[in-house]
Amino acid sequence: MRSMVNSIKKSVFWKLFDRSGNALTQLLTQIIMARLLSPDDFGALSIMLVFVNIGNVIVQSGMNTALIQAKQVERIDCSTVFWMSFAISVFLYVIVFIFTPVIADFYSTLEIVWPLRVVTLLLPINAYNAVQVALITRKLEMRKIFRATVVSSIVSAILGIGSALLGVGLWSLVIQQLTYQLVNCLAHALQLNWRPYFEFSFASAKRLFGFGSRLLASGILDQGYQSLSDLIIGRQFSAAQLGVVSQGKRYPQAIGNILDGAIQPVMLSAVSRFQSDAARVKGLVRRALKTSTFLIFPAMALFASVAPTLVPLLLGPQWSESVKFLQMYCVVYAFLPIHTTNLQALNGMGRSDLFLKLEIIKKVYGIASVLFFGLAVRDVSLLVASYIVTDFVSTIVNAWPNKKVIGYSYIEQARDIAPSFIFAAIAAGVSMLMALLPATGIILVLLQLIVYISIYLGLAAAFRLEELSYLVTTARDLLSGRRARR
Repeated sequence: MRSMVNSIKKSVFWKLFDRSGNALTQLLTQIIMARLLSPDDFGALSIMLVFVNIGNVIVQSGMNTALIQAKQVERIDCSTVFWMSFAISVFLYVIVFIFTPVIADFYSTLEIVWPLRVVTLLLPINAYNAVQVALITRKLEMRKIFRATVVSSIVSAILGIGSALLGVGLWSLVIQQLTYQLVNCLAHALQLNWRPYFEFSFASAKRLFGFGSRLLASGILDQGYQSLSDLIIGRQFSAAQLGVVSQGKRYPQAIGNILDGAIQPVMLSAVSRFQSDAARVKGLVRRALKTSTFLIFPAMALFASVAPTLVPLLLGPQWSESVKFLQMYCVVYAFLPIHTTNLQALNGMGRSDLFLKLEIIKKVYGIASVLFFGLAVRDVSLLVASYIVTDFVSTIVNAWPNKKVIGYSYIEQARDIAPSFIFAAIAAGVSMLMALLPATGIILVLLQLIVYISIYLGLAAAFRLEELSYLVTTARDLLSGRRARR
């Protein structure tokens, strides 16, 4: 049991390194490219990625999660999942290829015809890579994912920025996206002793799809909902306006994926191993929630407080309009740990049926809100702001079933994360007051950063917040373990 706990800790930290390295490289790449390209280019990319992201959900069909969650996986299971995913990806690619001119005409962006046809090649690439990532995650070998991420992030950054400097515009974003996934897939393949065999089991497909089908429906609902506002903004307003909004969303989303995304995949695998022990599962879920919120709450609050100075400084004055959207998305993504922790707990316990029911409930009021503010009110700011309200309501919806499934109620969860929220709010308030000082630019940002971190960690240490002690102890144990091996 102790070895399992150590494996989980190591996996979390390697996943954190993976997410951090990837996100930081991607953010740096996007910052440079934002200074070289226009909001129209980023808006066009957002429109194209809507179809790619929905396609990815359909291609994977929830079966990659089924491979992670299953108690036992055979060679034929992996081959079956791959051939199903690959066949679906080819079919979807042909559909998108044929209807691309119609899509481009609908959004009055004829320049996306061939870029969309090329970027949709991500679907067959991801069909292969999804199986590889599932097998690596299942074994908690996150160091392999870290290595692949480093290589793919660096290669795609070089090619993307180089293409932008050559003046190819939208194509540089396509090259960066496609190169990242292709190199990532190849890097995993070089480290993993797995290749698809020419074999297929209908029994395996039925068993895995029985679990994955509900995740497929849930994924389509969620991705469709996430993409709906992009489609509406791109159609009702302009690609440039969509570019501004997507730029405001990109950075909080990246920070959330760094911190929360490092913990949740590992938690899914760990919960799957202790499905029969609800008390132990509750302990794992509680640890994941408290650790995620301890990191994400202050990160989002800090980012929102420095955004008015930091965004024009890094991206240029042409992106100043995106500040208000960035701040709103910081609030939205602050809720991320509550969503993912509760939903991954249900997946790990094999309750994808509840997962689907929750998605249906959330999307009913979520889609209604998007359609109302996007089509009736026609106000982009109110449309994005509505996500804050619906996301808060969704925290209650997502947490509700786990009171019965693992004995972890919403009230308990709120009590566990309250200290992190309060400390982050206090630190953010003081940080915002720093803007009244005569300092400007990078000096002001550094002052706000120092003050914020000092207050947040100072309060956590003064009140002996258990999450801080856990992170410090875990980091110390891992470092001492590495020294011992040397």
